[in-house]
Amino acid sequence: MSKPIEFFFDFSSPYGYLAACRAAHIEQSTNRSVEFRPYLMGAVFKTTGRKPLNNHPLVWDYARNDISRSARRLNISFSLPDPFPVVTASACRAFYWTRSREGEDAARALAMRLLHAYFADGRNISKTDVVAEITGGDPDTVTTALNDESLKNDLRRLTDEAASRGIFGSPFFLVDGEAFWGNDRVDDVIRWANGAW
Repeated sequence: MSKPIEFFFDFSSPYGYLAACRAAHIEQSTNRSVEFRPYLMGAVFKTTGRKPLNNHPLVWDYARNDISRSARRLNISFSLPDPFPVVTASACRAFYWTRSREGEDAARALAMRLLHAYFADGRNISKTDVVAEITGGDPDTVTTALNDESLKNDLRRLTDEAASRGIFGSPFFLVDGEAFWGNDRVDDVIRWANGAW
């Protein structure tokens, strides 16, 4: 059986959101699973020296239009949230906490709810109480879990591991070790996974 396609993204990345919405299409087109691997891209920016798109006025003018245009073409609900970007540590912790308790499918479903909440409904997923509500269950229990030091340390380790593997953007795919960066590379991900070249 072929290895899963690894999908790295930041919950505050609009292009990551668009790519996440295409994960099922990638799976259907390749007969391979897509494993969600959220990480803190901002922490990696400190290493690479990159900054968020909205820190570059000319680039951001283009990107705002491109993201909206891409969402319309893909028929994906999108509205640029305010504030943007946000720190997504709580969202990442919620994903990995859910995965440890309920498995990959439940964590992926949560990831999609969190992304939709931010990029379609404009909810601020940097706030732990918002993330706890979206996660479901008892809010106090979820909030306590998301503030656990061991979970915080696990997320730091996972983010460091991503950087050590050459991950620096969102979305970022690894297909049998081959790297593809960007929502505009989804078709290439599919072709590579299918052995087209």
